[in-house]
Amino acid sequence: MVSALGLRETVLMTSELTAMQDDPVALLVEYCAPRSQLLILDNCEHVIGAAARLAETLLTRCPGLTILATSREPLGVPGELVRPVEPLPPDHARRLFAERATAVRPDAQAVLRDERAVAEICRRLDGLPLAIELAAARLRLLTPRQIADRLDDRFRLLTSGSRTVVPRQQTLRAVVDWSWDLLDEAERTVLCEVSVFAGGWDLAAAEAVCTGPAAELLGALVDKSLVVAAPCGTDDLDGMRYRLLETIHEYAVERAAEAPQQRAAAERRHRAWVRALVEQAEPLLRSAGQLPWVSRLETELDNIRAALDRALTAGGEQEAGALALAMGWFWWLRNYRHEGLEWLGRTLRLGVERDAAAGLVPSGGEPGPSDPVDHFLAAPDGESGHPLHALRMDLRLLHVFFMTEAGPIQRFVDERRPYVERVWAYFQEGGPRAARIPGLVCPIITSYLGDRSDLRAVMDSAVANCRTYGGDWETAVALMFRTHMVVDAPGDLDGVDDDLAELRVLSRRTGDRWLRAQVCSAAGEAAMARSRFEEAKGEYEEALRLAYEVGAYAESPFLLARLAEIAYRAGDRPAALAGLDEASAASERYGVADSRAFVLLLRTQMAFEEGDITRAREFCEAARADAARGTPPPQFVVMLDLMDAVVTASELGPGPGLAKLTVALREAVDKRCSDLIRAIVVDSAAGLLADLGDFPRAARLLGAGDHWWAGRPRPMPEHAQVERTGAAARAALGPARCESERARGTALTADDVLRELEKARTSHATGPRAANRR
Repeated sequence: MVSALGLRETVLMTSELTAMQDDPVALLVEYCAPRSQLLILDNCEHVIGAAARLAETLLTRCPGLTILATSREPLGVPGELVRPVEPLPPDHARRLFAERATAVRPDAQAVLRDERAVAEICRRLDGLPLAIELAAARLRLLTPRQIADRLDDRFRLLTSGSRTVVPRQQTLRAVVDWSWDLLDEAERTVLCEVSVFAGGWDLAAAEAVCTGPAAELLGALVDKSLVVAAPCGTDDLDGMRYRLLETIHEYAVERAAEAPQQRAAAERRHRAWVRALVEQAEPLLRSAGQLPWVSRLETELDNIRAALDRALTAGGEQEAGALALAMGWFWWLRNYRHEGLEWLGRTLRLGVERDAAAGLVPSGGEPGPSDPVDHFLAAPDGESGHPLHALRMDLRLLHVFFMTEAGPIQRFVDERRPYVERVWAYFQEGGPRAARIPGLVCPIITSYLGDRSDLRAVMDSAVANCRTYGGDWETAVALMFRTHMVVDAPGDLDGVDDDLAELRVLSRRTGDRWLRAQVCSAAGEAAMARSRFEEAKGEYEEALRLAYEVGAYAESPFLLARLAEIAYRAGDRPAALAGLDEASAASERYGVADSRAFVLLLRTQMAFEEGDITRAREFCEAARADAARGTPPPQFVVMLDLMDAVVTASELGPGPGLAKLTVALREAVDKRCSDLIRAIVVDSAAGLLADLGDFPRAARLLGAGDHWWAGRPRPMPEHAQVERTGAAARAALGPARCESERARGTALTADDVLRELEKARTSHATGPRAANRR
């Protein structure tokens, strides 16, 4: 610096009294003290201590001096103002890449058309200018997509820097090596240890995973620009959060691999920290204080995934199983259901592999099957003596439960019935395991196993078991299952009001917003069954608000569709269409196949009522295709079959439509659908019989519908349809006989109605075509 300022001693020695000034600092002070100047000190990190001492001396003795220092860590002198140089923002990073691309490729504009690959390169290189320049230099050989696909091996890829720059800036590895060489051993150790984190960490996590004084060493790495620190950035979480840039993370992982035992120990501590976190969070996700814990798990999701993957890779079945069970409710609540299903499947497959490695084989002595289902069935005692039996049974039930959202579960149950029955039987015995997640969902599985006539008894038993062994939340969930079952089953909603009253008390006491939303939704369903649409609207709106608040977005499409249906029944077609559009968008966004199908069913009905039979057929077929990809409830299947029947009647005549309606009613009876569903099907059948000129039977079926409506007013459009059918029957039969036949119909059982329809179907198999019915 003295030389740069021309301050080397050049004075001739003219006498013995002339003293040579050999202190360079004194020369600098003498030069700078009377001046107001800017002094720039560049790349101070490799002489950080000397640079700091010089800066402090000059600033103390030279009042007019300002120093601008560049370094990978602060100098730490009084009065220092630190201005971190952030990575380039995305737009600036892409601009730099494009400028450097132009220098190495004449056809740069054509190459840069792959904007997605360019953006990926800039993002994965963390906006670091040198890394972006090195990547752009590779365009002589590779396309942007090829570069992006090879960034997992970035240190071997990015090696073509300028020959005129200093060696440490010619390759990406050299740049990071320079920073690594400036660390002490403790700093290197903690940098390797924090590389086990995925997606960042907080101080408590670092203290759980790192072996040294985490706060002190993290601070040093932040100062050296190797760790990025920033506030958590959410209302529910406070404190600082730390992360490694992707380039630094990859380098630290490579360095950590040089000491495999220390790396393995850090990974074990990371898994232990993740497990403690998720097990602490699991019950709190169902409490009034759930929102911060939801945010916490969302924030740590990458760490949780990393811990699960490492546990499975390490063969830690018990550890992986505990993590999966603790995460189960979060996956369900936040719509990570397909991901959860994959983790559960991997954990179950690990159990098979561990048994095979331990030489545990079926009684026949032959190696067991590799499929978890077959492996379980091959065990003659149902693995009851296995040390991890209880854990595996929890995992199996949760896996089956998640399958209800992943595809057509009924097909799996039919193909693997012995497996599902064995899992179901384990929990159906009751006790503490059946009064918590996942055992709590066992009654849902019952509905897929066949005879639904004893479903009420199953639900009653589940409620009693939860009252004995569970808490408020578990009892409320069991009551909620029973409420939905009663609303969807034949009968007069016996006990629903009492259950709903208790549900409101329990849900408020727990404070869980998801549970409160479910209670409102169940109350809305009960109100819909009673044609109390304004009441139902209020319940659905509150359920939607609560679902959004807790982030249970998978619940929203059905609620939006129900609100659209209420608008349609009130005659507000624009609001209904807007609501269906919103529900359809939510179904697509959150991947809820059953809700997509329900939206399409409502569109089918609206198109049919408007006389647009072509569109009604298109919607109907689309709804059936979506339903085949999910697990729709029986009442949906029946209503879809009903719409198929009436559309068919408009296309081919009432005879073919009546045949399909007969099948729909038989399905409603066999699957024990509610009286409301049966009544709607029978009302439609009465209309087709009137079109065929079979007015006595049409009147009797109207009477059967009256019985199943049980005094509740028919809503629109069913009311208008029944009015048209009744008017036609009275005109043909006369008022007295029409009322007599209708009164006879009120005494008909479901089997009686089916016999009437079978007779009509036979006698009118080649009946006349009819005009479109609306």
